[in-house]
Order: sequence, then structure tokens, then C-alpha cells
Amino acid sequence: MSRSSLRTKRLIEADKKYIWHPFTQMKEWNESTPLIIESAEGNYIIDTDGNRYLDATSSLWVTVHGHRVKEIDNAIKKQLGRIAHSTLLGLGNVTSIELAERLVEIAPKNLTRLFYSDNGSTAVEVALKLSYQYWYQNGQHGKKRFISFTGAYHGDTFGSMSVGEVGVFVDKFHPLLFKSLYAPYAYCYRCPVEKSYPTCKIACLDKLEEVLKEHNNEVAAVVIEPLVQGAAGMITAPDGFLKGVARLAKKYGVHLIADEVAVGFGRTGEMFACDTEKVRPDFLCLAKGITGGYMPMAVTLTTEKVYKKFLGRYEEFNAFFHGHTYTGNPLAAAAALANLGLFKKRNTMDRVKKSAAVLAKLLTPFSELAHAGDVRQRGLMVGIELVKDKSIKSQFDPADRVGHKVCMDTREHGVIIRPIGNTIIIMPPFSIKTAELKKIVQTVFESIKRITE
Repeated sequence: MSRSSLRTKRLIEADKKYIWHPFTQMKEWNESTPLIIESAEGNYIIDTDGNRYLDATSSLWVTVHGHRVKEIDNAIKKQLGRIAHSTLLGLGNVTSIELAERLVEIAPKNLTRLFYSDNGSTAVEVALKLSYQYWYQNGQHGKKRFISFTGAYHGDTFGSMSVGEVGVFVDKFHPLLFKSLYAPYAYCYRCPVEKSYPTCKIACLDKLEEVLKEHNNEVAAVVIEPLVQGAAGMITAPDGFLKGVARLAKKYGVHLIADEVAVGFGRTGEMFACDTEKVRPDFLCLAKGITGGYMPMAVTLTTEKVYKKFLGRYEEFNAFFHGHTYTGNPLAAAAALANLGLFKKRNTMDRVKKSAAVLAKLLTPFSELAHAGDVRQRGLMVGIELVKDKSIKSQFDPADRVGHKVCMDTREHGVIIRPIGNTIIIMPPFSIKTAELKKIVQTVFESIKRITE
């Protein structure tokens, strides 16, 4: 056995001995031979034995311009020469201020204030608390409920779980969560109101209006993943659904919280998904791609109207008593600024749109696969829902682990993807080259065929 292989074996043993992995059945993990990633280059990640894999999941949806990007590397090194961290509790810091200016400049125009946190869950948590406290300090103490959507996933903190709906993430914790109201998301492949788009005229919005009409006096906000529900399996809403939700939120006097943790920073083909339908939410939650996949950071943007409701004398205690140790971390902010600078320098949004068009054509043959029930795409976000019988859309038994087996098979052919149940997810970095994109799609196609047929 080579020195490299011996090292890999030791690392795997140490991993299994000490580390508890997220969203992972550890019994299964401990019986497997996992990859240990050591380095990366461009759109590839490299394991401890030197094997290269195309990162077709953008390292869990965060890598934007690829790995080891010179401009972001240098920005972090330059910031390290100044300071790594300084609290925002009672102090400001340069890069967090500069980043705030930049984000307000590119966000929907009504959003002028932002609050920093650490990750997607906390970005949503901040929005929920701000919305509730706004109404409370506005004298409307009854507005303390939230409406979210079937299939919603907003994170794993207790507030974000309370507005989530994917059972595997929240069922065991229901006794600890506050109760939310739900409306159907526009999941056209399995229509919640049993109609067909576009003749349905987005009838699922009628259900949302029914909930709002009955409960608007007790609702603080509607919470939505604009255009695409990520953890539900890349459920892509039809054109007009997001705009309809925004219209109803405004009509019934409740806030709109747009959770763009997954879809923000160009994933859907626009800088922000809300831009696609010219929606201006009351809160915009961002994370994942904000630093280009380099460091943890999140922000919650809101309006001047909301911000002003928190102003007053100290002894009134109407400030927002919420914070995080690494709020506005200078290193993360420096990475984010460099990341945003590359969007202009590299014409990133044009590149995303061109790659999305190529990807759409490459996905066409999937309709021929016996078990590819639905192929969903928005920008560089793809979900391929595998079904047991296409004619009746029947699902595979979870014990069959079909999605998992497909992803293990693609790994053998140099492509890293990750499933959501039996939906295969493709979400490459924006820096993906056409030849690499072709390899990813062809590998996934062949793996699905091998495993399911």
C-alpha cells in the first residue's frame, strides 16, 4: 500500500472515530469508504489520493467562481494583514461597511438596511424575529404567526424549522416548534390542487389567499423560497407565482420574507430571484454564494420603514436584541466583496445565462429515460426526479436508496453530485466550462440508466 493510501486509510479511520456528519445516517457512513477531500482547482475537488472530481454540487451550492480563485484568495490574504475579526457590538469595521454599501446597491431598491449573521438558518431567523417585533412595536400584538409553503425548507434553527415543512427535517421536533400556517407551493409535476399549468392560471394562489383572508390579522409575514424550493427537490415555480404571492402579501398587509439563501447571487439567471419578477420583499435573506464559497456569512436586508420602528430611547428596550459573535466578520466580508467584484469583471451573469441554455439542451435526452419522471431547471439549478413508474408518477421506496446509488455511481466516473431523496441535483459553479458541463450531464444520464434500468 502506498504512503498516500496509508494516509487516506488513517484519515478515514479518524473521521469515523470522531466526526458526526450532517444529514447523515452514521451507521451507513461507518460501513462505507468515504472520500477525503484535500485540495481543489478550478471546478474540480481532489481527494487525498490525488483523484479529481468535477464539483457538480458547488460544494453544497456555495461555490460561485470555482475553487482557489486568485482574486478572492488575495483579498483574504490582504485582510489578514490588517485584522481577522472585530466585533460589531459597539464597533464598526471597514469591510462590513463596504460590503453593506455594495449589497444595498445591487438589492431590490426598497431594501436599505442589513443585519449580518452566519448562515442561511440565522438569516431567516433574523427576518422572522424582526417581522414579529416590528408588528409588536407597531401595537399589533396579535400578528405573531407566519405563512410558509408545502415543501418549504428554511434551515435547522428552531424558528426556521417552524416555517419549514419537509417532514424528515422537522417531524421529530414539532413539540418544540411554533405553529405556522401553510399554503401550497406551485409544484406543477405533482399539482397540489390537481390542475395543469398554464390552464390552471396558478390556481394554487387561491389557497394562499384563503389563508390570508382568514388569518391576516394574526399573520406577521409570508415566507417563500423564490422561484425554486431547493431542499424539496428543486421544485421550480411557474412564471407569475412569486409575483402573485407578493401581490397577496401586500393586499392583506403582511410582510414578505424572501429566503434567497440558495437562489441568490445568480443561481436562477438573475442576481436575485426576486429580480426576475420585479418583486420587492420586505426582507431578503442571503447566505451560501455571498462569499463565493469561501467563508460562512449571511445577511438579512430590510426596509427603512422596518428599521425605523426599532429606534427610540435606550430605556424603551425596543432595539433588536439579537446578534452573533462573528457578525460582519472582516475576513468573510473581504471575500464577499472580491466575489461580487468578479461578477462584473468576468461578466458572470451573461456566462450563467449561456451555460443555462447549454444545460437545457443537454438535459433534453433525459425524457427518454424510463425512470426520469420530471426534469426541472431554473438557471444553473437542476432537479431530476426519479420515479418507479412514469405513467403514474409512483415513487421508489426510500429503502431502495436509488438517488444515493446514482450519486455513488457518478463518483466512480469523476463527478460529485448529491441527491435529495430520489431527486438528482445538478448545481455546478458558474465557472463551469461547456466540456465540463457535458461530462457532468452525460455521466449523470448514464448513471441513472445503469442504476434504474
